[in-house]
Amino acid sequence: MSADFRRSDMLLRITEQAAEQIKISIDSLDAEVATALRIAAKRGPDGSIEYAMGFDDAADSDTVSNQHGIQVAIAPTSLDLLNGAILDFDTPEGEQASQFIFLNPNDPHFSPPETAES
Repeated sequence: MSADFRRSDMLLRITEQAAEQIKISIDSLDAEVATALRIAAKRGPDGSIEYAMGFDDAADSDTVSNQHGIQVAIAPTSLDLLNGAILDFDTPEGEQASQFIFLNPNDPHFSPPETAES
């Protein structure tokens, strides 16, 4: 994986690997279920950022984007925390299984992976 982890004015970006996994989840949903991916973030007690994802209908107040064919909805309360973040699907160092990973320069505990471009 290689990505630019410097702060930027872009909103959250989803990698192709993460998009592939999200599409698998969408395909397994009942056709009646909303298919916008809602991503939320809030500050934890230690200052770190806690994340939540789920499928939902986009609200009028949401910032909505389309990435890799996936509609992404972010509420105004999460925008500042997710600005410049990357959602990836990878195997963290020391782990056996792949998982969704938020790479977020807004998190005080964030450090870019060594494979990231500087």
